[in-house]
Amino acid sequence: MGNVRANAIKWLIGLLVVFSWAGISQENSQPPWQKPSPFPDRVILTWSDNPAETQSVTWRTDTTISKGLAQIAEAEAGPKFPEKARPTEAITTPLNSDSGTAHYHSATFRGLKPNTNYTYRVGDGTNWSEWYQFRTASDKFEPYTFLYFGDLQNDVRSHCPRVVRQAILDTTGARFTLHAGDLINSANRDIEWAEWFYTLGWIAASVPTVPSPGNHEYARGENDIRALTPHWRAQYTLPENGVAGLEESCYYVDFQGTRIISLNSSEKFAEQAQWLDRVLSDNPNRWTIVTFHHPIFSPAKGRDNPQLRELWKPVFDKYRVDLVLQGHDHTYARSIPSVSANARANEGGTIFVVSVTGPKQYALNRQPWMQRAASNTQFYQVIRMEQDKLTYESRTVTGELYDAFELRKRSGKPNQLVNKIPKTPDRNELGG
Repeated sequence: MGNVRANAIKWLIGLLVVFSWAGISQENSQPPWQKPSPFPDRVILTWSDNPAETQSVTWRTDTTISKGLAQIAEAEAGPKFPEKARPTEAITTPLNSDSGTAHYHSATFRGLKPNTNYTYRVGDGTNWSEWYQFRTASDKFEPYTFLYFGDLQNDVRSHCPRVVRQAILDTTGARFTLHAGDLINSANRDIEWAEWFYTLGWIAASVPTVPSPGNHEYARGENDIRALTPHWRAQYTLPENGVAGLEESCYYVDFQGTRIISLNSSEKFAEQAQWLDRVLSDNPNRWTIVTFHHPIFSPAKGRDNPQLRELWKPVFDKYRVDLVLQGHDHTYARSIPSVSANARANEGGTIFVVSVTGPKQYALNRQPWMQRAASNTQFYQVIRMEQDKLTYESRTVTGELYDAFELRKRSGKPNQLVNKIPKTPDRNELGG
């Protein structure tokens, strides 16, 4: 009888352990840093207007917060600046996701002074974030640096923070980060967006983000039609100066002598080609950088994009676009100056780059148009802009310089390319 009772007790204890682990597992499927609360999270700076005079910020709360509020003041060396802070009301958007409903709040600070440090916080008047700090753009040309990341996409929280952190450690005063699509893997999974925001952390709230959508930001919706995830417009506040129907996924912004153009390489290709021609025909800036997801020239087998190349590349050539930054193919490749299908240079002088930041890697398909290439490597890129020189560095997650070049402006001619490739072996094998 004693053995029966002892066995029964052991069985009950075992059952309780199973249920306990099940509870832990269920709780871990929605970790605390993913759940919305009355306190602001997923705070991110973007531009929706002139970066010298405005700054947009977006954040998330739970549904108990129905009205968002932001405060801003010129930054000071002491702690008394809150006395001078002025309020800005936010626009609140509900977002229904697989994690439930949350409220996203978007505010745009206006009437800012160019080239000035500001500090701000977001909340609702009771529940506040910490005070963050940013600097507005200059209203004229000034040298600056920015960071470019390829696809993060998979295992974002596990594998991508070290890349972003190394990039910040390696760069003094980056003015914005640029993301060439496939920020996450499953467009409508809120936990994946939570990982993306976790990866950027305070950086997103202090350094503006310039994102482009990739194919993984699209998902099938009504009538089985693929559409851009509703997360995109809820969590980013971007310019609405692009093609009709592609608001905030096709846009441009001018920053200190550079026109930065983000295209949507998942739909409306012809309409964007016409729009791009108009945007570049009236461009007062010294430099032009275009970014989108699907590459004009693919470094991976079976992933060519001839329609994009036929529609968009002639516009790049016509206006001598300086640099095109892309993702999608989970390898690294950088072109010789403005290549054609037969890999001969032509009049445009454009440099095309494909890069990858996350751990998902494809095999490299070596081709004549490539100046430098790699596989099985996580990268970030540091790009420095000067009046007549663009300096580009591609670095591995360990901070090692892998590729580098300069573009030098020449009056009436394509840019002069000066290669600065380090004497390190090519990383050309998937297992290498």
